[in-house]
Amino acid sequence: MNIDLKDQVVIVTGATGNVGQATAAACKREGAKVVLTGRKTAELEESFADWVNDEAVFLVTADLMDEQAVNRMVAQVVERYGRVDALLNIAGGYKAGTPVHETSLRDWEFMINLNARSVFFTSRAVVPHMLAQQSGKIVNIASRAALEGKAKMGAYSVAKTAVVRLTESMAAELRGQGINVNCIIPDTIDTPENRQAMPKADFSKWVSPADLANVIVYLASAASSNLHGALVPVYGRK
Repeated sequence: MNIDLKDQVVIVTGATGNVGQATAAACKREGAKVVLTGRKTAELEESFADWVNDEAVFLVTADLMDEQAVNRMVAQVVERYGRVDALLNIAGGYKAGTPVHETSLRDWEFMINLNARSVFFTSRAVVPHMLAQQSGKIVNIASRAALEGKAKMGAYSVAKTAVVRLTESMAAELRGQGINVNCIIPDTIDTPENRQAMPKADFSKWVSPADLANVIVYLASAASSNLHGALVPVYGRK
């Protein structure tokens, strides 16, 4: 099974987050030229201090909820490398705790924009380049919450469901043109933030960022060439 990413140009959004950092490390380990995106230059340079001068690493700031910023980021990548082989849409976030009828418009739009609008913008910017080269991989991150509505999680659940539908739609549109679009469905991820929020949980049953990154790398590699529109569950040891 070939999961080698040698010399592949891979964009990792949300690179400074827990899963983003684990995914960046996994891609670099497999030989990729890694493009790491984040909102702030200082955060990128702090998170990847050991890689700042590495020629195989490109740090690019971009607000993924801003269409023009995303277009500029992708243009910078193409100018530098001439291609984009994989887009890993790691950026996203979670906010819940209120029933739908008490959810503010601000929180609703924030969840939709952060989780779904970002995927729409990055994919729309990258796909034309993948079509030109007749190859590419797009990996999106949804959530188990996308599969079933839960109390006090309406905005988040809807946003992640949109990611699933975007994945399936793009897969149907692009599968005959050398482009694979797939989605990972993680359950609770073992991060410091989740441990703090749920201190009584059994952390050993959660999904580690490193394990999730291994699945992402598989979907970004040639080994996944026969997968289109797959929703890959990564639920940990539950």
